[in-house]
Amino acid sequence: MVASFQKGANTLKGPEWVGLENYAYLLGGQGLWDVLAVTARFLIIIIPLQVVAALFLAILLNERIPGVALVRTTVFIPVAAPAAVAAVVWGIAYQPRGPINAVLEAIGLPAQPFLTDSDQALLAIIALMSWIGVGYWTLFIIAALQEVPRELYEAAAIDGAGWWRTLSHITLPSIRRTLAFVIVADTVSSVLAFVPVQVLTQGGPADSTRLIMYDLYNNTFQLGDANLGQTQVVILLVFLVIITAVQFRMLSREGE
Repeated sequence: MVASFQKGANTLKGPEWVGLENYAYLLGGQGLWDVLAVTARFLIIIIPLQVVAALFLAILLNERIPGVALVRTTVFIPVAAPAAVAAVVWGIAYQPRGPINAVLEAIGLPAQPFLTDSDQALLAIIALMSWIGVGYWTLFIIAALQEVPRELYEAAAIDGAGWWRTLSHITLPSIRRTLAFVIVADTVSSVLAFVPVQVLTQGGPADSTRLIMYDLYNNTFQLGDANLGQTQVVILLVFLVIITAVQFRMLSREGE
């Protein structure tokens, strides 16, 4: 925190007090705002995608249906994969002559640039992180579903409630606290996303995947400005607090 009000931490004469100069430099320039815009766009897509997919899979895997064990294995295996390993594997899959484009060409569709296209790179990162994250959040929701009393579902069936009414009036209210935790935890995890960007795109192309954690890393270690990096840490914490506070407020209103 103190380092964000200083400058020259990596110089021979040591740091000097500059007050709010670092904050004025970051907030007064366009670079940080562009990074925050990319990060916000990333969060707007990945959080609903992961939470809805995890909820759907949890409901499916909580039922006793044929082949559910195989589906569970398929969903949960990515959770055990280290982020760096997953990024390398997906990086190979995203190659111009990789397996994904091979499948697309086999069914008559054109090959896609994925990581080298500014319109697709962020979506490619989202797909990779969702492949890992959805299974993880599914575990929490399944645990919550198993705590819902079966008598509630039996009473709903007797009353003739359909699937959607049962979901909206019994399932979702019963697991609301868990969903709130998943949404907030997923938000924090997504804001701190770094490894896939570092391994696959280094913030490109054209800064389309320059998320705030990668920008912080770049300022601190690549450009060697530790004080600027510390300033971004403070801004990142404020960013997280604002987002989670808004989410908690919205969820509490829904609960009322």
